[in-house]
Amino acid sequence: MSITIITQGKDLTPWVNALKEKRPELNVRIYPEDTNREDVEFALAWNHPIGAFKKYPNLKCISSMGAGVDHILKDPELPEAAIITRITDPNLAKDMAEFTIALVMNHVRGLSSFKIAEQKQLWKPTGYLRTEDVTVGVMGVGVLGTHVARQLNKIGFKVNGWASTAKELENVEVYVGQNGLNAFLAASDILICLLPLTKETANILNKDTFRKLPEGAFIINVARGEHLVEQDLIEMIDEGHLSGASLDVFREEPLPKQHPFWEHPKINITPHIASITNPATAVSQILDNYDRLKNNEPLTGTVSLTKGY
Repeated sequence: MSITIITQGKDLTPWVNALKEKRPELNVRIYPEDTNREDVEFALAWNHPIGAFKKYPNLKCISSMGAGVDHILKDPELPEAAIITRITDPNLAKDMAEFTIALVMNHVRGLSSFKIAEQKQLWKPTGYLRTEDVTVGVMGVGVLGTHVARQLNKIGFKVNGWASTAKELENVEVYVGQNGLNAFLAASDILICLLPLTKETANILNKDTFRKLPEGAFIINVARGEHLVEQDLIEMIDEGHLSGASLDVFREEPLPKQHPFWEHPKINITPHIASITNPATAVSQILDNYDRLKNNEPLTGTVSLTKGY
């Protein structure tokens, strides 16, 4: 059994090298140069060409090359027999927490405003917020969100979570479903989106949601660009209800040069680098599932097609 990698616009050298280092005898194929596709049962994918999977009649597992699977699930022609899995590498959670903490601290200490003052050669001391006086709301407390919430709590923030089902997290109150959403938002001085992208969560960062936040709330989106209604964010910042935003993900990437986010003084932009899968550490889980598939054993990191994560 071989592994076929199906993607576009991605340097696959680190992935091939990592797979070969762990398993030198492994037959690694690259789409679209691969042949004998009827022999392929295991595919590794990221941002694949829509419809590519249907070219493999015996595909049994499609493994995402990262924690997200929306790029796979948007394909209307997924093989019915294929199990979808995702990476749950602990390094992804660690990296996401460190990056998110940096964005939160940048906001509470007002560091971006000092950069603007520096460019204008202005010496302008200002006050700052203290961790114990700020409540952070984490939308989505899966593997990544749970780790982010715990780490923020460790450095002194009061942290709440919001999830579709009840969860128990030490020192973190988790609000559940639509019934808990309004109370969760009302308590969030900083709102972090770490939700999976599903039909239910698409466009959730909209004007109605923003209005339920305290005046002066700050938005951080490190999930997916499709969670955010972009014009609603700009309007709510310009109206003064929101104090600003840090965005790492966008509906179109790279962000177009003419996009208004580039010039907005209260919106910080990073190029989707919050948490990047490291092939050297991720391939162990991929190969474990590869072996499990060969041995007809249950796979790890499986995705529910009904939930979308």
